[in-house]
Amino acid sequence: MKMAEEYGQGVPMVLAPQMGAIDATVESIRYRAQLIARNQKLDSGVMATGMIGFVAGFLFSLVMVIILPLAVGL
Repeated sequence: MKMAEEYGQGVPMVLAPQMGAIDATVESIRYRAQLIARNQKLDSGVMATGMIGFVAGFLFSLVMVIILPLAVGL
């Protein structure tokens, strides 16, 4: 029986993996996940306080358009 060394092949060597494409893909996924998380937080905040903000804006507009001119006498 002949050994692999006799054929000039020897022990196979492990090559370092090409990580550039994998790193770029991981960074792209991480960036998109962060964007989605920020968008979810913003949407949650708007939905939680939307009605309060609408009522506050409506009351402020009433004060500025109706009550303030009557108080000043215009």
